[in-house]
Amino acid sequence: MRKIVIGAASAVILAMAASGAQAKTLVYCSEGSPEGFNPAFYTTGTTFDATSKNIFDKLVLFKRGTTEIEPGLAESWEVSPDGKTYTFHLRKGVTFHDSDIFKPTREFNADDVIWSFERQLKKDHPYHAVSGGTYDYFEGMSMNTLLESIEKVDDYTVIFHLTRPEAPMLANLAMDFASIFSAEYADKMMKAGTPEVVDQKPIGTGPFMFRGYQKDSQIRYEANPTYWQGKAAIDRLVFVITPDASVRYAKLKAGECHVMPYPNPADLEAMKTDKAVNLMHQEGLNVGYLAYNVEKKPFDDVRVRKALNLAIDKKAIIDAVYQGAGTAATNPIPPTIWSYNKAVKDDAFDPAAAKKLLAEAGVKDLKTTIWAMPVQRPYNPNARRMAEILQANWKAVGVDAEITSYEWGEYLKRAKAGEHETALFGWTGDNGDPDNFLAVLLGCDAIPGNNYARWCDKSFENLIQKAKIATTHDERVKLYEEAQVIFKEQAPWATIAHSVVYEPIRKEVIDYKIDPLGGHIFYGVDLKK
Repeated sequence: MRKIVIGAASAVILAMAASGAQAKTLVYCSEGSPEGFNPAFYTTGTTFDATSKNIFDKLVLFKRGTTEIEPGLAESWEVSPDGKTYTFHLRKGVTFHDSDIFKPTREFNADDVIWSFERQLKKDHPYHAVSGGTYDYFEGMSMNTLLESIEKVDDYTVIFHLTRPEAPMLANLAMDFASIFSAEYADKMMKAGTPEVVDQKPIGTGPFMFRGYQKDSQIRYEANPTYWQGKAAIDRLVFVITPDASVRYAKLKAGECHVMPYPNPADLEAMKTDKAVNLMHQEGLNVGYLAYNVEKKPFDDVRVRKALNLAIDKKAIIDAVYQGAGTAATNPIPPTIWSYNKAVKDDAFDPAAAKKLLAEAGVKDLKTTIWAMPVQRPYNPNARRMAEILQANWKAVGVDAEITSYEWGEYLKRAKAGEHETALFGWTGDNGDPDNFLAVLLGCDAIPGNNYARWCDKSFENLIQKAKIATTHDERVKLYEEAQVIFKEQAPWATIAHSVVYEPIRKEVIDYKIDPLGGHIFYGVDLKK
């Protein structure tokens, strides 16, 4: 029987709860520490949960629990007939957060929008290189070539001038990298000689205000009393950083946290019968995969990649790793997203064919490495176990693979630098558009970045770029279907699985919604007294 030990973080939470009988404190057992507090720098859900999902707003938002676009900091907008001009009419009366080092003297306006995008767009922007930030989403989605300029018409009107039409533009602007910062806060920190503070102590317009961070321990937030959509029902929000899924569940059962992500598949049956827990679930907009670094031999040879795919027993992986919560992946996009190509056939599990193809490629006694993610995700609940099965599968066809891993931030950094040969990854969609998978993960502009296969195929690239500017939905569908055929033929990944997303929450939590885009959003959530 596991003994529950209340650590320093829990003691702080209990003290906070006791400090005000009427105050409501919701505790979220997060699976890891954020990489930082500027969502424009990063691509991971852990960081977005800690920043953009709760601290910041965007011009447009996803309606909670859906991929439907709704007004955010922009009340309304118009798109020109040629699709190259977006005019946004900004919301008046929106205030930025205050803190111990910053008190805003004006409301949100067009200057903040321009600052937030030009920092990423312009290399000569005074903040572009601050904190050593890289803008993987912005550049990986070709925003640096798409955005020609941003024009301020007046304090509450901005115009985005594009170099070409971009079909998923509005959905892209609802993503985390498009969070709106305070230009006034940035100016003050620059004048103080501490510009990096903007990225360490975030100031946004969102429902929760950042109030402190103890690395690898906890993050504290308070409800924004002047939030433009109305103050949150909960007064305080605490992220307790708990990497072990079993410990997260123990804390949930003990009432030390209200919501936890990424449960162990082995715990699901117990959760279903736990009277204190409401086990929510829905099909995920995700894919788990193994990326082959095509810049390294012999993975530059499609025959080698196809051979290794043929050697993988996906059923064994799904049974052992997903334990009933996964389905085999054929394409790089999930079947829950439009344009999924049902006609594409998956690679069979055929070790004999794998051996033959390796021999045809002249590959013998291959030694390689499999990188295993150190974190749990719905698309990969246990990367170490998955790597062990891959290791055994490849051993059976004469390939020796060593399993290695790093701390999550280091893992991502090294993979972006192309140090890996093969690496386990996955993706949960950010905006419900196929472009968010096919361009962000496999496009040429995403190298270095989220294209961990470092695969740049001209035919594939031509199709996804055409789809960006296509004027009809049917045309986009056709182009994406063709792109999936090329992907499968060239095999830059071994597509492993799509998973069901499970979210265990305590019964006293009211109106929590699973985010189809993988986030954890606490505005709109309440607690029973």
